[in-house]
Amino acid sequence: MSWSDLSTGSDNPYAGGGRIAILFLLFLLSLYSLYTQGLNGFAITFAAVPVAVIAFSILFHWKLSAFWLLFVVNYFIFFAGRMGYYYGPLSLPNEVIEMLLIGLAVIDAGIMRFEKVANWMGFALLIWCAYCTLEALNDTCGLGFNMAVWYSGMRLIALQLLYGFLVYSIYIDNYKRLKTLIYLWAGLAIFASLWTWKQAHMGFTAMEEIWYESAKTTHFVNGITRYPSIFNDAATHGVGIASTAVLYVVLALTSKLKRDKILFLVTALLCSYSMSLSGTRTGMICLLAGLFVYIFLSKSVKLGVTVSIIGLFLVCFLKFTTIGNGNSVIRRMRSAFNPEDASSNVRKQNQAVMAKYLKDAPWGIGIGVDYSNVPANNKYRTLSTIPPDSEYVYIWVHTGPIGISVFVFTTLMMWLGACSVVLFRLRNRSMQGVGAGICCAFFSMQLGGYANQVLMQFPNMLLFYGSLAIVYNLPRIEEEYVIEEEKRYQQQLERERLKEEKKRARRV
Repeated sequence: MSWSDLSTGSDNPYAGGGRIAILFLLFLLSLYSLYTQGLNGFAITFAAVPVAVIAFSILFHWKLSAFWLLFVVNYFIFFAGRMGYYYGPLSLPNEVIEMLLIGLAVIDAGIMRFEKVANWMGFALLIWCAYCTLEALNDTCGLGFNMAVWYSGMRLIALQLLYGFLVYSIYIDNYKRLKTLIYLWAGLAIFASLWTWKQAHMGFTAMEEIWYESAKTTHFVNGITRYPSIFNDAATHGVGIASTAVLYVVLALTSKLKRDKILFLVTALLCSYSMSLSGTRTGMICLLAGLFVYIFLSKSVKLGVTVSIIGLFLVCFLKFTTIGNGNSVIRRMRSAFNPEDASSNVRKQNQAVMAKYLKDAPWGIGIGVDYSNVPANNKYRTLSTIPPDSEYVYIWVHTGPIGISVFVFTTLMMWLGACSVVLFRLRNRSMQGVGAGICCAFFSMQLGGYANQVLMQFPNMLLFYGSLAIVYNLPRIEEEYVIEEEKRYQQQLERERLKEEKKRARRV
């Protein structure tokens, strides 16, 4: 990666005005914080402004570093909060960096090319954001219009998807950046997996013990401790790390470079191990489902048969045998295939109650509305207090049958659009593997969101929605990718040749 990739250059005539615009945005952010969170929130934001100004001055000249900072911050923000290193709103660092990146791209006309975001995913997200904007007029609960509450919810289920899409589409547009992202993601996933091992074999830290005591009812089940790793809970950990494993399994199968294959395979194995320690049964289903999707995207009978055999073996092992029942982790995974499972039945009963109320609320109870602002005598009080247990159920409750239909439709639109890129527009096998791996991981994540409230949590949302945006950029990157891959492949062959010569010399 050269300095020219990172620098904006000193000849940009809009640089001064851009700085003023960004500083003005920071001032508006402080005012918004005062309005929505009171004096404490305002104080935190105001105190952060000098730091933000200094950071902006640096990042304006090396803006790609802001993207990598976003990637790392997004991965560790909840962990930092749990460990006592961060006390502000969790979404604030993400949003500040995303808006900074988008603002810089708009200022620098050389980088902001609108064709990068003019695709099916961008169109789908605009539809979803437009629907969520209309939800500002939803007064199903008869509470009047509370724009602050609506905007707070809108950010979580719509705007952050759009921000992530824009940032990834704009900045991950060449081979070096794509390669760096794949390696960095692998490194972070390995750290999360090793932290899970540390929690299981060396115990929690003092701060994690405090958190665990408050979460014990859901993280100590049938004598099994469910480990959250660096995520906000075990379910988010299990589904997110399982979907990451799907990505790196596919990358390991399709890369022609031995070093990459080893890295990707190690990452996939560690992620699978970490998923098993999460005690999240959905994670196993997500892992298998993501791999099965690859059968259709691989366009390879050999790979399809291999994945099918492995997947069917695991399903049969868990569903039709009792081998390994002495291991608590295997018992927990096996319960995912039990139709009589108690927790699954409770969810079905809750959803039946929700469906009765939602017959009279086609638009849902409103974005941002929950038990904290629905009075006890309100008709929809019960609906606001039932745990949704699932991201899709949460969207169903808050945006209604109409909203969940729009969400499913737009999600399918962006996912199928990405799959069509893999199937019909990419020619290089390794590049197809990158696109297919991301599509399979996204599908795995969506399945997890159907079963658990994990889709919009840190770091999953930005990782999987953002990476799906990259798939639409792959046809632009492919030519450079093929050249660089061939160059590295020839270097690999040369190393193997020299190694073989040394062996022959020793024999002589």
